[in-house]
Amino acid sequence: MKLNELSDCKGAIRNRKRVGRGIGSGTGKTGGRGVKGQRSRSGVSLNGFEGGQMPIYRRLPKRGFRNFFAKDYNEVSLGRIQSAIDTGKLNIEKPVDIIALKEAGIIRRVKDGVRLLSDGELKVKISFNVSYASKAARLKIEKAGGQVHFPETV
Repeated sequence: MKLNELSDCKGAIRNRKRVGRGIGSGTGKTGGRGVKGQRSRSGVSLNGFEGGQMPIYRRLPKRGFRNFFAKDYNEVSLGRIQSAIDTGKLNIEKPVDIIALKEAGIIRRVKDGVRLLSDGELKVKISFNVSYASKAARLKIEKAGGQVHFPETV
């Protein structure tokens, strides 16, 4: 058997049921919806309603919440910054901020700020303007002769 000889099984493809097209069709007048009532009307979808039975969203326990005010930071490791410096994508003359990281291709999209993490080594003296830096990352930057500044956020 070859690919061009494959076909659907008999009865696998059925024609669409056209409802409300006359008495002779078998699904005329009420169109298979029964007589009267909420569900026979157009535009009705009773999502979550289970006919009086306790719905699943009330049977299952609720847990946790979503903090709408939580800030979402871009997490950047020192190793990735060093590799960008080595390839010449990041300029060490200017302070590194979120815009410089975006232009260098280290982060894809700008979020609420940058969080520096200490993974990897930093070999050059460089200045950072970031929202947050871990203690270990700060120590590595200062050991290399650099500085970390945290701009005031309102």
